[in-house]
Amino acid sequence: MKRIVWLTDIHLDFVSGLEAEEFCHDVEAEAPDAVLIGGDIGDARSVETILESVAGWLGCPVYFVLGNHDFYKGSVADTTGRVRRLCRRVANLVWLDEAGAVELTPGTVLVGVGGWADGAFGRYDGDFAPLNDYYLIEELAGLNGPGRLEAMQSLASDAAEHVRAVLPAAVEGHEETLFLTHVPPFREACWYQGKISGDDWLPHFACKAVGDVLIQALGARPDRRLTVLCGHTHSPGRAEVLPNLLALTGSAEYARPEIQRVLEVE
Repeated sequence: MKRIVWLTDIHLDFVSGLEAEEFCHDVEAEAPDAVLIGGDIGDARSVETILESVAGWLGCPVYFVLGNHDFYKGSVADTTGRVRRLCRRVANLVWLDEAGAVELTPGTVLVGVGGWADGAFGRYDGDFAPLNDYYLIEELAGLNGPGRLEAMQSLASDAAEHVRAVLPAAVEGHEETLFLTHVPPFREACWYQGKISGDDWLPHFACKAVGDVLIQALGARPDRRLTVLCGHTHSPGRAEVLPNLLALTGSAEYARPEIQRVLEVE
């Protein structure tokens, strides 16, 4: 049995260093064997420093994915490059987008990817651009509606290809799979204030490309179970997508990081 603490959307760039350390002490008090962080850790300027500090404060393995906020005031390419180099020198820090499948116990495996909203759910409107993503992330800034959608879909496709390459063997070899991601991979998991996001917002807050891969893999193995741990919307929710595929969406509030769940896996 292992104790796993799940965090998401902790936005530690919104709190002081002392507050961030105190939060990590609260996490440590749960006696975790591992900690999962589902993205939106900081921004492009701070995410490296925050991750290194968190890994030092906790000591146990820290498995994470990046969220959209982690690229703010920077670029996807530069930020991922710096995070990749960081993980090479910090032993207990594991970026799941590159780690493949991680066996937590003989019966449970961890897979993850950050994901990206891909405009595939709801009604994508090229003129609808209220999100900071489209101004503060280099790869998306300055694009028109069709160009923005193409860029989003390219990023989401890369995420889906990673999952397609890693997930089937992980599911085959383990009864339980934990899937850590940032962007909800299903319409049913895209919660906002107690209900599913509306059609204007869904294109910007869910990743159908990744969800399709999950449904295909679990639909083919009804004897296996997978639990999705996602965030992004800052609103909690639960969705049973298939009898063996459960999606949990985490809550969040800026400047008030919180523990989502303590999971015990066998």
